[in-house]
Amino acid sequence: MKFLAKKSLGQNFLIQPQIVREIVETSGVCPTDTIIEVGPGTGLLTKELLSTGARIIAIEKDNRLIQTLQETFKGFPNFKLIHGDILEEKIDLKEPYKVIANIPYYITGKLLRLFLEKENKPNLMTVLIQKEVAERIVTRNQKESLLSISIKVYGIPEYVRTVKAGNFSPVPKVDSAILKISNISRKNFACVSEQKFFEILRLGFSSKRKKLFKNLKSYNEDNKLDRALETCGIEKGLRAEDLGVEQWVCLTEKLS
Repeated sequence: MKFLAKKSLGQNFLIQPQIVREIVETSGVCPTDTIIEVGPGTGLLTKELLSTGARIIAIEKDNRLIQTLQETFKGFPNFKLIHGDILEEKIDLKEPYKVIANIPYYITGKLLRLFLEKENKPNLMTVLIQKEVAERIVTRNQKESLLSISIKVYGIPEYVRTVKAGNFSPVPKVDSAILKISNISRKNFACVSEQKFFEILRLGFSSKRKKLFKNLKSYNEDNKLDRALETCGIEKGLRAEDLGVEQWVCLTEKLS
């Protein structure tokens, strides 16, 4: 059955089986895995995931798709469908799991943070997102952003491949990309507060035109910021976009 995409939900259904197979292969899905699939849509990716024998938990917001998905996959005991909004559903798995999804462009940042900031994080995420956003996350222009650091502090992002707009229906105005985030953990927060890290990170990026020192000057009581920059090997004239994860973690430790 063909469905008209809802613009309000940012729907662009993937229609190319080869891309679906590549997503599953890239994710290294095996029969013992638990997979959360966000927005199964018409079920093309779901079908490929189920063929691996993995347990699939699919969350779909569009009520028009629920009955068709239930009927299509009713013969699979390893399939569970939840009708709801992933940004509102409280899904807290205790076991290890992976997240695999074709994400609506407008919720990309929120969805990535939702899972990466969970107590029990996925051990891997493979997502189809807007090409430009994927390039920003892996910093192909050599400049970091609030989003790229927010991802890299938890795991290793990899730009797998570009997916041309013609592989979707309806055809979006821009190309997409497969982004894989692996080695997800809280190891960077072993000695620093997660909350404090993001407080300093957001302040550091609060004004892109200003240098880091000016954005963080509220932390310079008794020359504390001066000493922190020196200890962390950060030149005073740098901007937030010039710093890597290790330097932000160091700053957080010294300014806390």
